[in-house]
Amino acid sequence: MTTAMTPMQRTLAAMSFKEPDRVPWFLLCTMHGARELGLPLQEYFSKPEYVARGQLAIRKRYDSDCYYAFISAATEAEAWGGEILYREDGPPNSGSPVIRKSEDIEKIEIPVIEECPGLAKTLRLIELLKKDAKRDIPIISAVVSPFSVPVMQMGFEAYLDLLYTQPDLFKKLMKKNTAFCIRWSNALFDAGATALGYFEPLASPDMIPRDLYRTTGLPLAAEVVKSVRGPMAAHLASGRTVPVINDLAGAGFVGIGVSTNDDMGAVKEACGKKLTILGNLNGVAMRNWTEAEANHIVHDLILKVGHGGGFILSDNHGEIPYQVPDRVLMAISAAVKKNGTYPLDG
Repeated sequence: MTTAMTPMQRTLAAMSFKEPDRVPWFLLCTMHGARELGLPLQEYFSKPEYVARGQLAIRKRYDSDCYYAFISAATEAEAWGGEILYREDGPPNSGSPVIRKSEDIEKIEIPVIEECPGLAKTLRLIELLKKDAKRDIPIISAVVSPFSVPVMQMGFEAYLDLLYTQPDLFKKLMKKNTAFCIRWSNALFDAGATALGYFEPLASPDMIPRDLYRTTGLPLAAEVVKSVRGPMAAHLASGRTVPVINDLAGAGFVGIGVSTNDDMGAVKEACGKKLTILGNLNGVAMRNWTEAEANHIVHDLILKVGHGGGFILSDNHGEIPYQVPDRVLMAISAAVKKNGTYPLDG
């Protein structure tokens, strides 16, 4: 029988394409900690101490293999001068775009991390989690890519117009966004993050043509990866990944968050020993799963991609919806232990 590993040992073994004691299980919950503490979401997100307590509580309850030190993507939009809109039953979202016309790109200033209270919350959250994690539990955080964050900075339609019709202003915005992304990523690593997700939904061919991404967002991704002080995994936030797996591996990422719409056999073949697979449970569908369905889906997924390591079980979006009930998360946790112990059956 394989000796039980710590979450860090288990994760590092899987990412080295070795078979650990069992499949690692990353529960990427940003909101369920509020339920553990009995707090409304806006109050919960107001203090990093609350979020840290919530992360400790949910990891203990569901026996997951990481802490998730991520509050919301809207935190980055706020740093650029945007607003955050809070909901009672969902994640914070960005409000009105800070770039209202393309000419605003000329004057928008790169955020100074030390002057942004929202960013400071995340850094403090990592520091608090580090005290408990020590070297035994991975601390995962995330950044939004320079190429995808303009969807929040200026709105999707305006950004697509910029991308296709105003190449000079596009390059200026990318230069500023890339500089910020590198600084912010390194600040997260310096605070104690183990690895970062690089949210890049626009890399998916579901969003823009692959050839366009390869000449625009992909070089930026490679620049960020080579400039930061720790490992990064590309995450397409539910977008299909197979057509761009080789591109993202070439950019230097160590893992990839895959979609529930991906063919997992094709994902395993394309990733080979180049990228660790993270995913791909359907967070929207799991709101209504029975315990039996959760067990069947986890079992099937592990058999498809778990052999030989290189797989971390998680959701397909990088965030579990608030509406997913406790019984489903408990069922997934139990299914990982039941079906994910190496050597795998089947």
